[in-house]
Amino acid sequence: MNILVSEGVLDARARSGGGQFAPYVLAPVAELLATELVSNAVRHTRGPAALRVRWSPCADVWGWHPLARHGHVDNCLEIAAPRAVTPHRYRRTMPNQSDAAPGERRLATLEGVLERITYANEENGYTVARVDTGRGAGDLLTVVGALLGAQAGESLRMEGRWGSHPQYGKQFHVENYTTVLPATVQGIRRYLGSGLVKGIGPVFADRITQHFGVDTLTIIEEEPKRLIEVPGLGPKRTRKIADAWEEQKAIKEVMLFLQTVEVSTSIAVRIYKKYGDASISVVKNQPYRLAADVWGIGFLTADKIAQSVGIPHDSPDRVKAGLQYALSQATDQGHCYLPEEKLIADAVKLLQVDTGLVIECLGELAAEPEEDGEDPGVVREKVPGPEGGDPVTAVYLVPFHRAELALSAQLLRLLRTGEDRMPGFGDVAWDKALGWLKHRTGADLAPEQEAAVKLALTEKVAVLTGGPGCGKSFTVRSIVELARAKKAKVVLAAPTGRAAKRLAELTGAEASTVHRLLELKPGGDAAYDRDRPLDADLVVVDEASMLDLLLANKLVKAVPPGAHLLFVGDVDQLPSVGAGEVLRDLLAPGSPVPAVRLTRVFRQAQQSGVVTNAHRINAGQHPLTDGMKDFFLFVEDDTEEAGRLTVDVAARRIPARFGLDPRRDVQVLAPMHRGPAGAGALNGLLQQAVTPGRPDVPEKRFGGRVFRVGDKVTQIRNNYDKGENGVFNGTVGVVTSLDPVDQRLTVLTDEDEEVPYEFDELDELAHAYAVTIHRSQGSEYPAVVIPVTTGAWMMLQRNLLYTAVTRAKKLVVLVGSRKAIGQAVRTVSAGRRCTALDFRLAGS
Repeated sequence: MNILVSEGVLDARARSGGGQFAPYVLAPVAELLATELVSNAVRHTRGPAALRVRWSPCADVWGWHPLARHGHVDNCLEIAAPRAVTPHRYRRTMPNQSDAAPGERRLATLEGVLERITYANEENGYTVARVDTGRGAGDLLTVVGALLGAQAGESLRMEGRWGSHPQYGKQFHVENYTTVLPATVQGIRRYLGSGLVKGIGPVFADRITQHFGVDTLTIIEEEPKRLIEVPGLGPKRTRKIADAWEEQKAIKEVMLFLQTVEVSTSIAVRIYKKYGDASISVVKNQPYRLAADVWGIGFLTADKIAQSVGIPHDSPDRVKAGLQYALSQATDQGHCYLPEEKLIADAVKLLQVDTGLVIECLGELAAEPEEDGEDPGVVREKVPGPEGGDPVTAVYLVPFHRAELALSAQLLRLLRTGEDRMPGFGDVAWDKALGWLKHRTGADLAPEQEAAVKLALTEKVAVLTGGPGCGKSFTVRSIVELARAKKAKVVLAAPTGRAAKRLAELTGAEASTVHRLLELKPGGDAAYDRDRPLDADLVVVDEASMLDLLLANKLVKAVPPGAHLLFVGDVDQLPSVGAGEVLRDLLAPGSPVPAVRLTRVFRQAQQSGVVTNAHRINAGQHPLTDGMKDFFLFVEDDTEEAGRLTVDVAARRIPARFGLDPRRDVQVLAPMHRGPAGAGALNGLLQQAVTPGRPDVPEKRFGGRVFRVGDKVTQIRNNYDKGENGVFNGTVGVVTSLDPVDQRLTVLTDEDEEVPYEFDELDELAHAYAVTIHRSQGSEYPAVVIPVTTGAWMMLQRNLLYTAVTRAKKLVVLVGSRKAIGQAVRTVSAGRRCTALDFRLAGS
């Protein structure tokens, strides 16, 4: 096979062939010129074949891809078949064996039970699995290919071709498959006992098949009420089994269509759960609705579906959806708006259409809708550019424009109101009050702390900021103590459960997350707002650097007129994950919000290497490690070795030396998710070290992850329907139970709530032995291990490393190269986010 790579197009020529293109292949760049790689993209092509090639994230490549034999792989390409070639389709009718070209392997049929899935890419369906063909001797065959929707325990009839991998030996390359219901009692028992049907495990599978024999599946399909005849099966479990059977059957039927437009299994299930029997109609006729309605489907997936069902490339619907996607991407990066010129340029690049068409569609999106009560698609407004530059035409998604206007108006309303719910502090004798406070707490306040206390109790809105060791926590405690002494109703909140728990411990008062405080409901509506405000005289919000625009707006709306509102946070930490820079905007020059910045590092804190080095990093200086008892550096220049060393330090060395629990007390914080020292790869290694699999303990494979009892996990999306009052992005917990029969696991969250997850909801969870530094905001851990390597070069910035170090209460260990640490310390975050809150406040 001859291979030519030129200007992003790979040209592969084979000497003989026929066959089909695989639709998508993730390919490690390190192996780009390997013949076996190209054979994954094009098998025995006739003549030259140009493949579309583009960069794609490949965090999942390491550890599963048969080509990634040289260790971790950071960079991948997505190789797609050209439109002119018919891509692989689920259950596609294959040519007869007699149609095979000379020299081509003949089409063969293989039947067997899918015993286990070694790897399954949820996005493109590429699967490596082991199949029992019933030939005895315990031999399992390896099958590879697109097995979208196939599940362990199913009987499959597969068509494909035999091949041999140079490392893994004989394999069957699946080109299409159908599921086959078993016909023997033994096969039915095995099928039902595999966990495929919720409510039936091995024990009940044995009882049911003993009772009904070969008619078992017919009974479940046509007369499910008769299951109650089986000893031990009551009405509740019988209904559960019948419902699970019907749902599984319905999903399979919908999936038959969805697979033809190359939708992954997990996405297909979400589409079905959202639209039910209307799924096919929505996908065919309104594919861009999917991006707005179904979690996990963005514009790119919806666009792929749309083009599969024949939506024109230059359709105005496509262009409008692309513009809104570009703005949505910008909000994911923290911006509240995009300058119009940049939005147009981004959309043209994304959509590959004429600039004029984009401008025309943008104008239509921004126009007032013809029907009353409807919102425009976007809002345009002239605002000062970022960093106070020349005015730009800002283009907002409607919710962000509305939130920015409302938040600024609400803050100004609170500042200007004549009401005061704590009037006693207007003429208080401060010397006497501060003397009482000293007697109460046993410590003096520094002058700047005293100023902060007075500010919070006399001003309607105020900000308290400062770095570690400067006394923010003690200042907050002092404010709360004085307010409660005057019988004020104090409400305490923080963006995360861990931060709320820490705030409660500090003050001795109840604290909650902002989400729980406001009782946010599905769709994001809050139980408390301007019409039904909180019953509070003083509202204190800790870790306010984490507040994004939308959440801050909901919170401030719920503060009653006359109440005092105090934002507490470190403005030098990373800004919020969501859009906006609320704390920084409140502190911007010209802001009407009064603020105190604590700068004095107290003597006790000066003895901490963690505090000392946090301030050094924030000042652009290298951290000190010589002679430190709580701040260490393990030098390792190789990124892959640094990843392995990080695991060893977190899972073995720190627990052995300091007596800390590796799951509860030690947290790995990585600059990024991808790469051999990224959170994705480290989670797999840490899981094996801390919570290894055991033959006698059940586990659940989902996509590329394995879930076990004892796993440390985190919620990766807001789910307002879960738990007592919703479970929110960033919530951390531990898996406490896993039931293969009921297809459910339970997580004990850091808010001490037991939350059940159905197996088909596991895409909401990720392992949390290692998390990105961004996801660690608002949390504190006894010990923190931070891989700082050149593999994360583009992410290395001062506020990133500073935020990571300040997450540690007792111990920090850096693992990596001095060069990478130097890059992080030197690099100041590039540019402000696009937000106009500071302009709206200052312009008042």
